[in-house]
Amino acid sequence: MHLRKLGVNGPYVSELGLGCMSMSGMYGPTDRHESIATIHAALEAGITLLDTGDFYGMGHNEMLIGEALKEIPRDRFLVSVKFGAMRDPAGNWGSYDARPAAVKNFLAYTLQRLGLDHIDIYRPARLDPAVPIEETIGAIADMVQAGYVRHIGLSEVGPETIRRAASVHPISDLQIEYSLISRGIEDAILPVCRELGIGITAYGVLARGLISGHWQGATGPGDFRVHSPRFQEGNVERNLALVEALRDIAHRKGTTVAQLAIAWVATQGDDIIPLVGARRRDRLSEAVGALDFNLTPDDLALIEQAVPRDAAAGERYNSKQMAVLDSEK
Repeated sequence: MHLRKLGVNGPYVSELGLGCMSMSGMYGPTDRHESIATIHAALEAGITLLDTGDFYGMGHNEMLIGEALKEIPRDRFLVSVKFGAMRDPAGNWGSYDARPAAVKNFLAYTLQRLGLDHIDIYRPARLDPAVPIEETIGAIADMVQAGYVRHIGLSEVGPETIRRAASVHPISDLQIEYSLISRGIEDAILPVCRELGIGITAYGVLARGLISGHWQGATGPGDFRVHSPRFQEGNVERNLALVEALRDIAHRKGTTVAQLAIAWVATQGDDIIPLVGARRRDRLSEAVGALDFNLTPDDLALIEQAVPRDAAAGERYNSKQMAVLDSEK
């Protein structure tokens, strides 16, 4: 697998990353053995970037990754960690805490759960409206100086916040949703990142399973997609019609819908690293297969015709759930 530099100031990482959130119950029940086997399979396939958050499963995800990495040489992987989201014992979501003291506290617990002596990329999960971004980034910069963090990233923030953060310390990348049906970053966020030499780690490249070609519905309790506008009755049917249009193109190209969608994101620039949220080895193998073919200009034109920008129903940039994000302002 080829490597790409994650922004001007970031590390070299595999051209595909593994997002581990779904291994900790966010999409319904999971299998611990299969999750660990999937992480191992990703490393064997040449994936070096593993992405998590300290609030995924209230620490479960970090402990899972820590277990999977116990016998793996440290130079074979990089771990990207988001912090700051607050949850209660029932799993409910609260506010975000990015105060300097909280940053260092969260980091200490993350290092313990992962069993590592440093985090490769550390990032606030959201903008804390009560804390200037300069203070948050400054606190992480202290941890870089102390050797506990290698690079600083951002997540779900808008152009002004990106500029302010980059004025304090070099930023490796912005993590944000980007897919064929979620393209809002193209207006202002992506241009600013490219101006400043900041890479993109794109999550949701399969629109949380919707454009995977395998959609069978949300699984009920524990699956947050049951509350997402794009999966609601009326919207989901319109969105699945777009998937069928993609399926025709994929069939002619001898590939799958998921591979086509992943390849489309990867083709948008060498500064973009798609994160795939596979939690099973067969889905991981399919995702890695997206790197085996190239999309021609004619392919890209057909895809654009099949799924025009803003064609999706209930897309995240019109969602009240997402309106609290700095990246939505």
